[in-house]
Amino acid sequence: MKRAILLSLCASSLFAQVTFERILGADKEPQNWMTYSGTTFSGRYSLLSQITPKNVKDLELQWIYQASSLEKFEATSLVVDGILYTVQPPNDIVALDAATGRTFWTYTYKPSPDARPCCGHINRGLAILGNVLFMGTIDAHLLAVDAKNGHLLWDTPVAKAESGYALTHAPLVVKDKVIVGTAGGEFGIRGFLAAYDVRTGKEIWRFYTVPGPGEPGHETWGGDSWKTGGASVWVTGSYDPELNLTYWGTGNPGPDWNGDPRPGDNLYSDSVVALDADTGKLKWYYQFSPHDEFDHDSVQVPVLADLEWPDRTGQKKVRKLMLWANRNGIFYVLDRATGQFLSGKPFVEVNWMNGFDEKGRPIRAAGKIPTEDGTAIYPGSEGATNWYSPAYSPRTGLFYVSAWAAYASTFFRIPVTYTEGRVYAGGWPKSYVPDGRAAENLREENEGFGAVRAIDPLTGQRRWEFKMNDVTDAGILATASDLLFSGGREGYFYALDARNGALLWKATLGGVIASGPMTYSVDGRQYVSVAAGHSLFSFALKK
Repeated sequence: MKRAILLSLCASSLFAQVTFERILGADKEPQNWMTYSGTTFSGRYSLLSQITPKNVKDLELQWIYQASSLEKFEATSLVVDGILYTVQPPNDIVALDAATGRTFWTYTYKPSPDARPCCGHINRGLAILGNVLFMGTIDAHLLAVDAKNGHLLWDTPVAKAESGYALTHAPLVVKDKVIVGTAGGEFGIRGFLAAYDVRTGKEIWRFYTVPGPGEPGHETWGGDSWKTGGASVWVTGSYDPELNLTYWGTGNPGPDWNGDPRPGDNLYSDSVVALDADTGKLKWYYQFSPHDEFDHDSVQVPVLADLEWPDRTGQKKVRKLMLWANRNGIFYVLDRATGQFLSGKPFVEVNWMNGFDEKGRPIRAAGKIPTEDGTAIYPGSEGATNWYSPAYSPRTGLFYVSAWAAYASTFFRIPVTYTEGRVYAGGWPKSYVPDGRAAENLREENEGFGAVRAIDPLTGQRRWEFKMNDVTDAGILATASDLLFSGGREGYFYALDARNGALLWKATLGGVIASGPMTYSVDGRQYVSVAAGHSLFSFALKK
């Protein structure tokens, strides 16, 4: 009661100023969750350990926030000093009491009717710096909102919504800049990343993910295909302060499923790009799927880890690595300082490639391209994994990914002509896994399934698997007590043993788990929060 009165009378005093130093030192205050993936290394690993494998069975629901929207709730919340910030779709920011779910304020944004994101009117979260929240909108604006009261501070148009551009991912704050990338690859946009001044919203730098004339990589686009090349960005990147590099994954080239109008490798689509955070200059890149025709967007979260890795002499030395489970079915290890390819191993069934050459370029399997009659490809159009976040635990040394296993699509190609603002596809996939939208589209016994898979990054080998009855769109959270939290389309929210995958607890939430779980602490009590269906749920141990 005392805490409720204090919040009511003095709510504005609780909105602490979040410096960039605090974000970089997130491990020093694990009670908070101050950036999309928990830290700028994006491991979704929390040092909170009050909830353990022994007591997780005693978790109880503490509160529910029911969104007023019926769109997919895909946002990961932020928590700063007892205040939780989230986005109810498409673009309403909500500030809640993290312990009770009580609403402090709501900022409502009305997108332009020209907004046309391909895959739902959704938003995946916020960034914070100082007392300011940053949000991208589905009509391609970047907003700054006062965290104390929800008042709009500035509104910067980033791109033209009528051309198919959108902002759907959580922005990333680096120093005095906020970085966003443009979604819209299905509409033949020319994708880019851009950094904006946190105080004014003025653009500081821009990096095009499809290089224009005179830029390195332009030669990988035949003719004028670069103008409609796609390579969108719709999942939040990572940042290494020692290297001052920010890392982002890029989406498929356009048109999808038919590569004839765009001969070449199509850089920097389906790649990770490492950019100087101050200037936006490209330091290195690695392309996971050259000349992609399977919609294998490489927008997964880059997980950064410092691990012992053998050098050319076989001696193990600590190395700055990037761990990446890709939509194309391969688990990669890259040197994040140089981009050097170190390892690539399938973590699901793969038939589009047959290993790598000496430089780490995938060797395409003969005949595995979309055709008029259709070609079966593993993994299918939704990929081996997708936008939902993986996790890495330094305690177990394991990388955890939500996977679609034994899953294929038949890919068809058709002729296509670009029209601004219209879908620029060039074909379509027929999936053998239900898409969650049609009740008659039921799984059969021999079709794909969802799983949490634990991978040893040093070998690329699977250590264990937790299999689900349906596929999954849920991210993963790892904690210092060796717990994993995740879920799936069945509507269950799971707690697993991080060392062996054993199911320790589950709760049915009545809707698809389609976000990354996160954890925080208020007054010494640990909470675990996740969005499912159209609501946000928060759990804690019984008192």
